[in-house]
Amino acid sequence: MRNISNKVRQTTLTAILAAIVILMAFTPLGYLRIGPVSITFLVIPVVIGGMTLGPVRGGFLGAVFGATSFAQCFMGDPFGAALVSLNPMAAAAACFIPRILIGVVAGLLFPLLMKFSKNSAVSFIGTAVAGTLTNTVLFVGMVVGFFQGSYFGGSPFWTIFAGFFTVNVALELVVGVIVSAALSAVLDRFVLNRAPQLAVE
Repeated sequence: MRNISNKVRQTTLTAILAAIVILMAFTPLGYLRIGPVSITFLVIPVVIGGMTLGPVRGGFLGAVFGATSFAQCFMGDPFGAALVSLNPMAAAAACFIPRILIGVVAGLLFPLLMKFSKNSAVSFIGTAVAGTLTNTVLFVGMVVGFFQGSYFGGSPFWTIFAGFFTVNVALELVVGVIVSAALSAVLDRFVLNRAPQLAVE
């Protein structure tokens, strides 16, 4: 009976987090837009889902994020629209693969850190860092790999790259890590009823 109750809770939380991803994606809550630069905060619910629900559900939430990200390419995101116009398949891969892997990495890494760390805060923060960097590093890497020889509005790729990604990396990492780590600790303790039984030094 308890297993059924846990599955219901996990399914409910997955649905809630997926709804949050969609809500954030299509409202100002999900993106900070500064000119052509678009900084996303959708990493946060995916990292939370990976930590609290595991790699499979975390990967699903990442796929939802990827779908909304690809949709943004057709809904006014100038950089995404430029990528699609150059190579739609490469743009789709860059939207989906890093986002799916956010949840997978978070879901696999979190229990390992909980097993070996004496301080639960280290597990939450370490996983949040890894999940956020998974998105940023893979997305940047795929864009560089697919589009480094391209021109955007007459400007060479590396000119756009320098201004676009330096801001993205810094802000997404700081915000994603702080919020994901804090909220996941709360969810793990009060929603899933599995407060960590580790000694805190």
